[in-house]
Amino acid sequence: MESESGAVWLEDGVRRLTAPNPSPMTFRGTNTYLLGAGEVAVIDPGPDDPAHLAAILAALTPEERIGAILVTHSHRDHSPLARPLARATGAPVLAAGPSDWGRSAVMQRLAATGDIGGGEGVDETFAPDRQLAEGDALTGGWGRIEVLATPGHMANHLSFAWQGALFTGDHVMGWSTSLVSPPDGDMGAFMSSCRRLATRDDRVYHPGHGDPVSDPAARLAELIAHREGREAQILAVLETAGPATPEALARRIYSDLAPALLPAATRNVLAHLIDLHERNEIAPQGELTAGAVFSRP
Repeated sequence: MESESGAVWLEDGVRRLTAPNPSPMTFRGTNTYLLGAGEVAVIDPGPDDPAHLAAILAALTPEERIGAILVTHSHRDHSPLARPLARATGAPVLAAGPSDWGRSAVMQRLAATGDIGGGEGVDETFAPDRQLAEGDALTGGWGRIEVLATPGHMANHLSFAWQGALFTGDHVMGWSTSLVSPPDGDMGAFMSSCRRLATRDDRVYHPGHGDPVSDPAARLAELIAHREGREAQILAVLETAGPATPEALARRIYSDLAPALLPAATRNVLAHLIDLHERNEIAPQGELTAGAVFSRP
């Protein structure tokens, strides 16, 4: 049921507002969630949009206040409104860390060289008031929210568990797979996070974009199979057609993709290549860069 403010009640204690930022990468827009009543927790305030800020505040009843602002990760469609919302409400901003926080050793090294590209949509100025870590729990008028580290889409990506629901940000969505673009994204970490979530029994996922995922186990199995399939395609092309760059591999593998989406596909392929290189399955000819030629050893 949708309220006058535009908030949709998904279940008892969960309201969703959708930011007006639709695009091929954000679907209908970024989902902002309000949890609880009285004292409310906000998950993913969204882009820096005064109209969306007004909508969040209008969704509150006169008796309600925001007690915590949680951010799954610091992309510009999720985190920039956190600071204006904090100024308006006095609530702290809580997240894993700034945008360069938590990168693996290989991603730190690649970021330092500047040759790997990436940085799409990163909120470079983001900094939480308090850092959250795996196993932390937040209690308030919303009940209890448990913090899960789910790196992959970004190193500082968190998911939030609440009463059997998991707020998955951009890690798991029903309408699309996630972009994994190094050095912010890490395919090895992404797959580990997926396999870890597969051991849980969450009843529903509320993602950063799109509708709720009503069968989390099935969607995770689909995503894992999809990524494993892409990896197998990459290895098969390198085996049969010989050395290739990430872009050449993307053109070969994503043969029916709209041209506008090819850059994102190329970044996903690069993420797979870096992961395969770390596992000694392939190697670049020369330095590891965004345009390197990769081959089987």
